Amino acid sequence: MKKTYLTIAIAILAIIVQAHEFWLQPKKFRYNAGEEIKIDLMVGEGFDGEFWDLKKHKVEKLELHRINGAKDLTKSVTLTEGNNLIYKADLGGTYLFSLTSNNAYIELEGREFNAYLEEDGLDYILDQRKKSNSLNKKSTEFYTRFAKLLVQSGNRTDNTFKKAVGLRYEIVPEQNPYDLKTGDYLQCKVLFEGKPAPHTMVKVWNRINDNTFLQNLFTENDGTVRFPISATGPWMVSSVKMIASEKEGAEYHSLWASLVFGI
Repeated sequence: MKKTYLTIAIAILAIIVQAHEFWLQPKKFRYNAGEEIKIDLMVGEGFDGEFWDLKKHKVEKLELHRINGAKDLTKSVTLTEGNNLIYKADLGGTYLFSLTSNNAYIELEGREFNAYLEEDGLDYILDQRKKSNSLNKKSTEFYTRFAKLLVQSGNRTDNTFKKAVGLRYEIVPEQNPYDLKTGDYLQCKVLFEGKPAPHTMVKVWNRINDNTFLQNLFTENDGTVRFPISATGPWMVSSVKMIASEKEGAEYHSLWASLVFGI
């Protein structure tokens, strides 16, 4: 009986400490000229979540990138539950939205933190804790969100999709998702401070009706990861990098990147 309770407790713990993803969620992915693009800021698990609480958190910058340049939309973000950004699709082409959050702070007990590191492939931090005999030590952590969203206006695609927008941690697709169909492959590059991030865990999520499917992959030496487009619908590519905190007040700083698009 005790063993059963222990198994259940471990399972519950794994669910509780599963790192929350953050993403930009549009009402749809393809638009006609003149339509409003409505975007929710979301946080959750399994590519299914709840509205991000903008009373507790802050958008440092939100930009729109198109083939003809970039536009700062930070002041257009509303502190509502959903519909946090509304922008009219005034031109045809591929639209790339990028967001940077403020730094937030979290503390976790040792066992919870270790489970989180295992879940997100942060083995190098786990190894450091093992070597320093600090697996039971409580963690203190700053975390920052870096989210990107690709949507399409009209039928004419362009090269906006492959723009590296200068986020500290960033996922850049090497094909335009709106030129792809099921059966094709998409390759993405993960960049840390503008340079490829090799041997890094990447989570690839796709939602089919009410079900979400997840692949855990690792980048190659050049920071790229390649996967098949197996279904239509919403897709998200996400990754986490953890470094030593450069500011006082926490031991670690985690950087969360996401890229969302539709097929």
